[in-house]
Amino acid sequence: MRQNRLYYGSTIGIVGGGQLGRMMATAAKHMGYRIVVLDPTEDCPTAQVSDHHIIADYADKEAIRQLAAQCDVVTYEFENVDLESANYLQEKGLLPQGSKQLRFTQDREDEKTLLRENGLPIAPFAIVTDGKQLQEAIKEIGIPSVLKTCRGGYDGKGQLKIETEANVAEAIQFVEKNGRCILEQWVVFDKEVSVVLTRGLDGDITFFPVAENEHKHHILSKTIVPARVPMLVHEKALDAAKVIAESIGVVGTFAIEMFVRGDAIYINEMAPRPHNSGHYTIEACNVSQFEQHVRAICGLPLVPVLFHGGAVMVNLLGEDVEPYMQKIDELTGAQIHMYGKSENKPKRKMGHITFVANELEQLQQIIDDAIQIEKV
Repeated sequence: MRQNRLYYGSTIGIVGGGQLGRMMATAAKHMGYRIVVLDPTEDCPTAQVSDHHIIADYADKEAIRQLAAQCDVVTYEFENVDLESANYLQEKGLLPQGSKQLRFTQDREDEKTLLRENGLPIAPFAIVTDGKQLQEAIKEIGIPSVLKTCRGGYDGKGQLKIETEANVAEAIQFVEKNGRCILEQWVVFDKEVSVVLTRGLDGDITFFPVAENEHKHHILSKTIVPARVPMLVHEKALDAAKVIAESIGVVGTFAIEMFVRGDAIYINEMAPRPHNSGHYTIEACNVSQFEQHVRAICGLPLVPVLFHGGAVMVNLLGEDVEPYMQKIDELTGAQIHMYGKSENKPKRKMGHITFVANELEQLQQIIDDAIQIEKV
């Protein structure tokens, strides 16, 4: 794998043209890099801020070869990258992140097995492939529990909560339809937090502050930083994140979501890329998760992270855009990011707003105002 540093003027390829790629490209352009994006959608968010757009499916082998020929390094903005393509790019010395972290985060069985082998706290789980195995697993795991596809699914898709015995028949149909699934014990938690970190080619790791996440309809609604949890939880979360990053050999920005109950943490999911819960870093830190990612994949030194003290990031879904824009004069200090998506749809992430202060307490009114707007 290429170990030399790539300075300004080099070309970065991005597989995926959504908002994460857009913000990654924006950070890279500020640093003097050129951008080529591979995405099947014309005028996708990343293409709007890129130098060249290869319009093709992510698994299109010829398109991957074109990308490789035009770029000095390649990264991705989502984890469901074709592994054969990732291996090809890695063999060409163009994918510093490698395919290993993709493999673990694409498959929940591999992900949970890795966490268990490293002695990290997770909910009890079982892998099932048919209705009979599911019924046996339910006896062991118990109810309530949650059934998820081992591959695919995000923002609540590809999963089913088993709350009572009455849900078992539906769960059996879910397994029979989807094949290999993972059954996890339902964790009753106080809060969800996430750790966003960046690890360089040299193994150096920097951490952004632990963030607290609130969801609506299984989609991230609000991120509050720092997370309002005991200091012991902050320490456990960072320690667990470091173990994960080093065990996989992470390169670039990486995110881990965790449940918190009392002083205990339970690791839920991982993402081998910048994360929605890390968007606050653009304004609230001296270096964003996106710039840090670019630095990592280009072999540049990581920047020690400094934090202003308090931040609230609010996701703008399709149905949220108009209410927030109508109230924008009342939300002093709002930093607005819109993603350039052509069609506004309910539950679709259209943008986000970030508020920053020296202390989180100064933003409590912002949190309260946001709650009121969301109720409209």
